[in-house]
Amino acid sequence: MHRFMRVELELAPDVLVPRAETELLGRTAAAILGEQAHETILIDMCCGSGNLAVGIVSECPRARAWAADLTDSTVSLARRNVVRLALQDRIKVRQGDLFAAIEGDGLRGAADMVVCNPPYISSSRLDSESAHLLENEPREALDGGPYGISILQRLVRDAAAFLKPGGWLLFEFGEGQDRQIATLLSRSKSYETPTFAVTADGQPRVAMARKHGGRVPGTGSPA
Repeated sequence: MHRFMRVELELAPDVLVPRAETELLGRTAAAILGEQAHETILIDMCCGSGNLAVGIVSECPRARAWAADLTDSTVSLARRNVVRLALQDRIKVRQGDLFAAIEGDGLRGAADMVVCNPPYISSSRLDSESAHLLENEPREALDGGPYGISILQRLVRDAAAFLKPGGWLLFEFGEGQDRQIATLLSRSKSYETPTFAVTADGQPRVAMARKHGGRVPGTGSPA
């Protein structure tokens, strides 16, 4: 068993092990959703063991979540964790390629938040100094393509269609990628200026970007 946020998770050899940076993502997401006075909808992409969905929903009693991943093993594990924690009435686990997995759930324009811990290590680095990670964890959970941001590019592009105006996109990224991420979000034109959550040693590792809309012009208040 592995403790993540306030829950105990079952893990498996072929599924990514949640790290401290992912807990930073979860805590940050829960703090934002916890401020909402209404029921909220969370989407967890690349859900792995389901750690983010179950961790956030466990701390946010008004939240419901849809979690999705690509492989049979991750989806099966996520479903086991949801059932074991008695959250099956609040979390649905789907299988598919990113947002295609939830196309049939009527979530376009409905989500208050999308979270994601995507693959973000470049293919070349994974074949060199980070090759040791492949000894215990699956390549598809780590390999972010030639520059480490292939999945992140798709996430930033496609999440906007599922978020409400004023909804939040939060995701983990690799050390030293913050400038790339800021540029990526700025070029999308769908989000306000991003901010970053930092680790204990001051490293930006979690991006937070709010979809345009949902605020009254000239104020900081939701519309």
